[in-house]
Amino acid sequence: MPRQEPPVKIVHSLEEFLHFEAGSNAKHEYVQGQIFLMAGGTRRHNRIAVRLGSLIENKAQQTSCLVAIADTIVQAGDALYYPDVMVYCQPEEDLRVVKKPCLIVEVLSDRTAEIDRGEKWLNYQTIPSLQMYVLLEQDTIRAEVFRRVEGGWFYERFESGTLKLPCVDLEIALEDIYSRLG
Repeated sequence: MPRQEPPVKIVHSLEEFLHFEAGSNAKHEYVQGQIFLMAGGTRRHNRIAVRLGSLIENKAQQTSCLVAIADTIVQAGDALYYPDVMVYCQPEEDLRVVKKPCLIVEVLSDRTAEIDRGEKWLNYQTIPSLQMYVLLEQDTIRAEVFRRVEGGWFYERFESGTLKLPCVDLEIALEDIYSRLG
C-alpha cells in the first residue's frame, strides 16, 4: 500500500536526495523520486534495535561483516531507507550508501508496520545480496523472518526460540533481544 503522508519534496535523482539529506537535520527516506520524513521511534523501539545490533556486533567482530544501526542508508532498487539494523559483509564502494546488505531488520511500530511489511519488503527483495529480512514487534516478543531460499523466500514467525542469522553465523534467542529494554 502506498504511503499516506505527503512527500516532503519531489526530486529527480538519488544524487539529489543524497545531497538534500546531507544538509538536513531530520532523516528522510527516498522512494521513486519522492522524499518522506521518517517517523520518530520510541525508547523501546530504539532499545530493541540497539540490543540486537550489539548482539550481532559481538559476533561480527570475528568476521569481515559490519553492523549498522538506524543511521546508515541502504539502497533497494530506486529507494533509499534507514533500516533499524543492517549487516553487510562485502566492501562498499560508496561510503554514503550500502548496496549489498545480507541482513536487514526493522522494528515495527503502529505508524510504520504497513510500510515495513509492504513497500519496504517489496523493495528489499530486489537486493541480490540480502539473505534475510526480519521484522520485530515492539510490544510483544515476536519476529517475522523472510529468508531467501532457492527460487524465492521462506516465511517464519517466532514468539519464542532462536533466530538463526546465517551471514554472521549467529543464533540469538528472542528473549535475549527483548531483555534489558528499560
